[in-house]
Amino acid sequence: MAGWRRRVSLGATASGFGRLWRPSPCLLLGGAFWLVMSLAYWRVPICCDFGQHAAVVERLKDDLLHPAHPMADLPGDGSAYYSPYAVAQALLAEGTGLAGWQVVKVSGPLNLLVLLTGIARFVRVLTPRPWAPVLALFAMVLLWGTRMAWWSGYLGLMSMTGNLGYPSTFGIALMFWAWAWAGTAAGDRRGVPTHLGLGALCGLILLIHPITSVAAVIGVTAFALPQVARALRGGGTAEPQGSPAEPQASPAEPHRSPAEPQRSPKGALKVASLWVLTGLTALVVAATWPYFNPLTLVGDQSVDWIHRQLYTDMPERFWLAALGLPALYWRWRKDRKDPLVVMFALDCAVVGYGWLSGHYTYGRILGLTLVPLQFALAIELAAARPWGTRRAALAGATALGAFTGFFQIQAGAVVPRTLDPVGFAQPPRWPDYGWAAAHMDRGDVVLTDSYRPMRSVPAFGVNLVAPAWPDASLAESVRNRRLDEVRRYLDPASTPAERAAVVERYHVRWLLLAPEQRLPPEAVAVTWSPRTGEILARVGGVA
Repeated sequence: MAGWRRRVSLGATASGFGRLWRPSPCLLLGGAFWLVMSLAYWRVPICCDFGQHAAVVERLKDDLLHPAHPMADLPGDGSAYYSPYAVAQALLAEGTGLAGWQVVKVSGPLNLLVLLTGIARFVRVLTPRPWAPVLALFAMVLLWGTRMAWWSGYLGLMSMTGNLGYPSTFGIALMFWAWAWAGTAAGDRRGVPTHLGLGALCGLILLIHPITSVAAVIGVTAFALPQVARALRGGGTAEPQGSPAEPQASPAEPHRSPAEPQRSPKGALKVASLWVLTGLTALVVAATWPYFNPLTLVGDQSVDWIHRQLYTDMPERFWLAALGLPALYWRWRKDRKDPLVVMFALDCAVVGYGWLSGHYTYGRILGLTLVPLQFALAIELAAARPWGTRRAALAGATALGAFTGFFQIQAGAVVPRTLDPVGFAQPPRWPDYGWAAAHMDRGDVVLTDSYRPMRSVPAFGVNLVAPAWPDASLAESVRNRRLDEVRRYLDPASTPAERAAVVERYHVRWLLLAPEQRLPPEAVAVTWSPRTGEILARVGGVA
């Protein structure tokens, strides 16, 4: 794979061994990063959204063609969680006998491998410098801010310990491959098969993680627009996007292409038509997926209230990425249509739209909005030209920023507590709810309103009365009514008749209660957690 390939020295050695194999910086440091990050991810227990994604695998294991709702004893028709990624995980689980949570864990290192190779390939489209992919990787995981940014799709070191196995990470990994593919397609004006393949990949990303597909399409557009603009102008010379002193890359790279021949209007129409074909292919792939139609999610506001917090404390969460602004500005000075510049401008427009319109879900691409800044900085520092005061100052500021970001926020992701000399902030360590699941049968319904068990116990194949998250397969009014009934059941003022009605209506078999919650008289305590003090009790005539 480009950027991670090995190098071979052809010079003969004194000992006569002949050829010497020398790994590239990408292979060495990328491989070390993969190993360290995989181990760091594996040591973090189930937390946050992990239980939801493990539950999706369990539902698909039960019925691959017609899975139930991911967290409740309800139909799952139309749920966006049943993506090609989740189906592949379920098939892996069926073939290996692994549980859903184990498959999500195994997916982390696999997703990371696709991500690292995708980053390398994309950076190679922008520059041939061997250290550029390495610098881009470390800029991406370190240059965030000095306040925790933990969210699905955020790829700082700390956040990656929790979300490497999520669909968002795999979607982002494919996004980098799509950007690399788009850059190559824009550079050598490849034909219909290339654009069909790129469109299919974009459609796959849309199915796997719809919000990531917004950033993916923005990146593809950033490569397509300059090519279409040149074609509509009737040809011209492609302006360089890399550093002038850098060696020339292959003709497949759009910023290295030689002067293009004059185009006829027919040729300009063909270029534009190829990119339209890419978009149409993506839509066809997405619309033909049998589990759900992602196009129906456009305008859905059911999760906007959750994502409003993405817009809080933005300077503290992201200010270190601003170190890339000078590098991005220099690229803009050289080429107004530089793909990283166009990408950053469009990303900011989408994030701004999310804030102004109240569709805060678009803020999910905030982490990817940093990528043009981080990668422009990496490419500038890796450029093959003499160092001047300007670049030296930028390099010094970057080193200080990476040091600050690592020791202030990210270090605890890869430094275990036992080896920690100063007490770094650590990833969340939620309690394991296997102690409760061991007493439940698959498909049992548990009633709880506690934050952590609501997000964890479905990973073991059991159902909740009220799902923790909105889902397209369940009307939000129904979910809210169920949440109200759970609260009513747990209210100390509730009557036995009211509680019995809830148990019968939702086929409740278990209660999972916090230590401070009252155990109803009709419930029988079965076990409790020494760590949290939570109590598991049976109701509804469980034997």
